[in-house]
Amino acid sequence: MAQSTAATFTWMKFLLNLLVAILAFLFILVLAFPIGFYGMAMYISPSLPSLDDLKKAKLSMPLQIYTEDNQLIGQYGNDMSLPVSYEQIPKNMVNAFLAAEDSSFFQHSGISIKGIGRALTEAVSEDSQTGGSTITQQVAKNYFLSSERTLNRKLTELFLARKIEEKLSKQDIMTLYVNKIYLGQGAYGIKAAAKQYYSKSLNNLTIAEMAMIAGLPKAPSKYNPVANPERALERRNWILGQMLKNGAISQAQHDEAVAAPIGLRLYQAKLDKNLPYLAEMTRASLVEQYGEAVINSGWRVKLTINSEAQEIAENAIKRGLFAYDRRHGWRGAPANTKDKEKLGKLANFPVIHSFYPVEVTKVYPGNGFDAVMKDGTQIKVPWSNMRWATLHYRNPNSAFISNNIVNLHDIVYVTSNADNTSWSLVQIPAVEGSLVSVNPETGALLAVVGGFDFNKSKFNRAIQGYRQPGSTIKPLVYTTALEKGFSPDTMISDDPLTVGSWKPKNSDGRNLGMIPLRKGLYLSRNLVSIRVLRSAGISDTRELLNEFGLEKERMPNTLSLALGSGEATPLQMATGYATFANGGHRIQPYFIQQIFDYNGKLQYQANPKQACAVCFNNDLQQTNEDNLTAFQEQRDALLSGQSGDAEAGDKATEKSDLFNANPLAKTKEQDSLDKQDKKKLSKEEAALEASTQQMLARQASLEAQLYDAGPDTDKLKPMPIQYIPAQQAPRIISSNVAFQMANILRDVIQRGTAIKARALGRSDVGGKTGTTNDAKDAWFAGIHPRMVTTVWVGFDQPIGMGKKEFGGVAALPIWLDFTSKMLKGQPVEWVSVNNRAKSKKQEQETIELTDNGTRRVDSKGNEITSDDSKPPQAVTQKRPEEQASVPMPTTGNNINYAQLNSNKPLNE
Repeated sequence: MAQSTAATFTWMKFLLNLLVAILAFLFILVLAFPIGFYGMAMYISPSLPSLDDLKKAKLSMPLQIYTEDNQLIGQYGNDMSLPVSYEQIPKNMVNAFLAAEDSSFFQHSGISIKGIGRALTEAVSEDSQTGGSTITQQVAKNYFLSSERTLNRKLTELFLARKIEEKLSKQDIMTLYVNKIYLGQGAYGIKAAAKQYYSKSLNNLTIAEMAMIAGLPKAPSKYNPVANPERALERRNWILGQMLKNGAISQAQHDEAVAAPIGLRLYQAKLDKNLPYLAEMTRASLVEQYGEAVINSGWRVKLTINSEAQEIAENAIKRGLFAYDRRHGWRGAPANTKDKEKLGKLANFPVIHSFYPVEVTKVYPGNGFDAVMKDGTQIKVPWSNMRWATLHYRNPNSAFISNNIVNLHDIVYVTSNADNTSWSLVQIPAVEGSLVSVNPETGALLAVVGGFDFNKSKFNRAIQGYRQPGSTIKPLVYTTALEKGFSPDTMISDDPLTVGSWKPKNSDGRNLGMIPLRKGLYLSRNLVSIRVLRSAGISDTRELLNEFGLEKERMPNTLSLALGSGEATPLQMATGYATFANGGHRIQPYFIQQIFDYNGKLQYQANPKQACAVCFNNDLQQTNEDNLTAFQEQRDALLSGQSGDAEAGDKATEKSDLFNANPLAKTKEQDSLDKQDKKKLSKEEAALEASTQQMLARQASLEAQLYDAGPDTDKLKPMPIQYIPAQQAPRIISSNVAFQMANILRDVIQRGTAIKARALGRSDVGGKTGTTNDAKDAWFAGIHPRMVTTVWVGFDQPIGMGKKEFGGVAALPIWLDFTSKMLKGQPVEWVSVNNRAKSKKQEQETIELTDNGTRRVDSKGNEITSDDSKPPQAVTQKRPEEQASVPMPTTGNNINYAQLNSNKPLNE
């Protein structure tokens, strides 16, 4: 009985489908009559879109971000669309689409009665391999219409197809079709699909691969060879059968193609270096200025930052924060899978850098513990690799000793040694830090570290984090006094001081009486600083701080300004200190060096104002020639199979010891590598090594010829940078004052609060420590003629780090770590006392409105006349973030990317 009912239902369904098909077919026939056709055309024609822009196919490729040394560090965007011309489409690709979608395409006039009939038949039989829409109809739908299934949309599609046929040739229509059709995996068009599925150009595709791509338009998800290989293979083979039936391929070609495996080689771009703070900073900047469309623009963006310098900076931050963390002891496991008071799941804890979350499965008192990783791997942590945690944290100023470190089911972090043979207990620091380094001559960023790790926190403290600068602001304050006639030897009182109810004190509680201004700064005497500010004037000091790059609105209008009670970011502090290193000029920080389109054409090149434009321009021709020579030598070395920079490669392979509290000491890994470097290969070993390299090179060459559209082919090709003449950066202080302050900052290291930095063994560095009340913020700002670097350490929610965590303890070692590696092998040089740029500081100008028009006057009321024969002058102007022509950020995240990249583009 049940079988009879089922059979009846099937027949009823068949008859119903047949009736619907017949009615639809008759309806289409009615529309084909002239009266019906033109009548419907009059109804729909007013709503038809224009065909003027139809042929303008848009390229769409992911945005890529590269470091200064051409390392890919970021890729954003999933869509691919690479338009081709009809002449670039392989003949068998056209044949495959005709077989799959519209065999009578070159015969019909946009609407195929035969195709509609075939689709109706297949719909009734529930064995659909083709659709009823012609290729022209699909073009109409893809370019102009939505995918909604309504009668009005279908009628519009029919008449639009006729209009397209009237305006365009069949070749044009086919080209539009293969460039726009969605083929899965984010690929729009056949060139993108060939790249996405096979990493090949169209010319390298086999017949089987062409048929596979041609089978995707009908249902990109259903017939996707990645997700549904069996269905995809079945459809591919059906299309090959149709191609044979149509006479497009021979029997032998058919049989070979049917026997071929799917053979996918997916387009999977891999980053050369994982530097997420840089990548995200760049992405956010581009989106802010150009909108979300930039993500799929295909741009290749090159930064000013070298990947090796960035890695050195990131490791320095990690080492410094680990050192602080271990000074204060083990805080306990962050969670436990059974304890309700700190309940947590292992799956919810991310991998951070090379630190992996594990769950403790067994504890051996005084002898380590066993644990399981997320993937089920069992590990052991010996006591020797967790003994450091016997010091337990009580509060920032107190700790105690206990051997009770972990408990059963605790979730803790571990890390492995170089060869993964031993595991150690680690603790992710709660304290945070940041580092920013800038070229004082140009403003180019050299390194930016926004925190301990991007996976822990995406907040970029280097450019977004406003904190009290503490004593690092004192050199900027003292500069106002020097500009007003004070000298480094001016005697200032360090005696007790009372301002109303405020009784400020020096950090050591002592008073030194009358001391030189220089000594007051390099010993960071608070009372001297307050007296200097009072003499220089709070208003004038705030104005100069504004010119240094700090925000006047964030600076208090009280004497507490002298002790750093305002707010500034590490980047702003580095920008201010750069003035001392470059002879008195205000540079504008930037980090985007060049922008290329997908085809490698230069779209933008930064042209920053230089601290000494005349110096730069005098050497411009030689600099460009040297860049060309270096590029050619590097290219020739690569073509001959030689490494362009063996030393850099060795440095890249070093495993950093992030738990070495002495940044200037050699690590065990470095000692081991040094010993390995001294060993020489025998002749036999050298010959074997050379033979192996040649074989691998040949194999790579053959693969590159076959898979000629993989991720590597889309990477930015190294190009020699060619500079153009630079403009002069504005002078904000005299060269003599800049030199005096640089020398005082050098004294800070030689005899002041940063005396630990003498371990660097260099006489060409200076800097200033900074610590706020209760050590909530620890700073060090260091200068060198080629590099100015600021380091900040503290908790995101400001709390004291401990009584002894001064800037010279928490921040200075990080600066030492970074600077020692960056200046290794560099000659000693110091700030010049001469006015290299031949520039002058210009007074604040005022525009007066008179009956005769306007006139420019200086602060004394004297009229200013233009003199084009003079060198570029510095003028007081709005900070870049205040200029109305630059789009302002709307995300409320305290970062102004426009300020970082305000250099004008070089239009090519």
